Amino acid sequence: MPVFKTPFNGYSVKFSPFHESRLAVATAQNFGILGNGRLHVLSLPPSPNLPLAELVSFDTADGIYDIAWSESHDSLLVAAIADGSVKLFDTALPPNQNPLRSFQEHTREVHSVDYNSTRRDSFITSSWDDTIKLWTLDRPASIRTFKEHAYCVYSAAWNPRHTDVFASASGDCTVRIWDVREPGSTMIIPAHEFEILSCDWNKYDDCCIATASVDKSVRVWDVRSYRAPIAVLNGHGYAVRKVKFSPHHRSLMVSCSYDMTVCTWDYMVEDALVGRYDHHTEFAVGVDLSVLVEGLMASTGWDELVYVWQHGTDPRAP
Repeated sequence: MPVFKTPFNGYSVKFSPFHESRLAVATAQNFGILGNGRLHVLSLPPSPNLPLAELVSFDTADGIYDIAWSESHDSLLVAAIADGSVKLFDTALPPNQNPLRSFQEHTREVHSVDYNSTRRDSFITSSWDDTIKLWTLDRPASIRTFKEHAYCVYSAAWNPRHTDVFASASGDCTVRIWDVREPGSTMIIPAHEFEILSCDWNKYDDCCIATASVDKSVRVWDVRSYRAPIAVLNGHGYAVRKVKFSPHHRSLMVSCSYDMTVCTWDYMVEDALVGRYDHHTEFAVGVDLSVLVEGLMASTGWDELVYVWQHGTDPRAP
């Protein structure tokens, strides 16, 4: 399946919600510790034995940790930057006309960005400054800052059905559920005993959420009754960096880890681990599932490679 070599270390990969052959990759130089960043927009080839083609790329002075496609404009991308800024890119314009905008409010690295797929006019960012911020493209400043976490907020994700609800995952070992209409968080889930690096909502059950942690596990929770997880998924050998629910199957999810593997899971069956892919040779830190093409997966990692493959096939196969 198609592969792309990035000059910097891969951090995040996201399929376009508008074009089934398009994806974006966020990268950072020197493992994201110090140096530049580059945003790549790639196109899937007409034949799977051909490499991914680069449509355009944009350079930044600091590393890019995450990206999110706009849900309202097919050419717009929001990027989470290591210098604390949030930048808006228009992939239809040349690099010298980008970024369109730079929002500078976070005081530490911005680690995640998520676009609201139901309202389609707003996005949230989470940062190492312990906060989450709510933004819209038509305002020069954030609408609101959510500050309750006691440590870095590594991930924030909108609920796929409730327009105003999102979840955040933090190094303080909690996941918090928020409603933007409420003054504070509406729920605090002590989901792990170690840092939580990622969270995502089930696309078919708006009360179901998954968390991924430094404790090597993925856990699935029902927010209506969270004394104990619905499922605990063990199989990774090191910290689980990202977890993502399938947009096509209720109980299927994907995760990637510092153990260099990408795993697929069905949390509703006893043998939950249904696939393990060991194509990366360094930390696997970015993974995504296409909304438009069922079973199409992508991953990136610190080995400076981007892979795109069909679930159940070998990513390294020609």
